[in-house]
Amino acid sequence: MAHDIILVVISLLVGAVIGFLIAKQYMQKYLKKNPPINEDMIKTLMMQMGRKPNQKQINQMMKAMEKYN
Repeated sequence: MAHDIILVVISLLVGAVIGFLIAKQYMQKYLKKNPPINEDMIKTLMMQMGRKPNQKQINQMMKAMEKYN
């Protein structure tokens, strides 16, 4: 009886670890393929807000975004 419970607990732990590693690998691959934001997106966003951004402003925004990643 106790042997069966231990096997179930160990199986759950191993499954959770394997699931975490697979999910982590999938997310890294997804973010590499589809980055969350790039310079073109920032430029488009600023132009929609009625501003004409220069390269310095775009670089500042990219640095701010990288700071929080």
